[in-house]
Amino acid sequence: MSISKVMIIGSGQMGSGIAQVFAQSGFTVYLNDIKEEFVQRGIDNITKQLARSVEKGRMSEEEKEKSWVT
Repeated sequence: MSISKVMIIGSGQMGSGIAQVFAQSGFTVYLNDIKEEFVQRGIDNITKQLARSVEKGRMSEEEKEKSWVT
């Protein structure tokens, strides 16, 4: 049995970080929280972290796009 999808419950700093690591590792990630605005804030945080990695040269724009689709 192979795991290809994960659900992260809680999209705060820790949850969004875990979701980012799973997404960059090729998993399909579902992010869940009490309110939709919390989920959006988590997605915004992940997007910001990925943009920062591109700016610092840790990853290319293509790697960013491949690892994260909203």
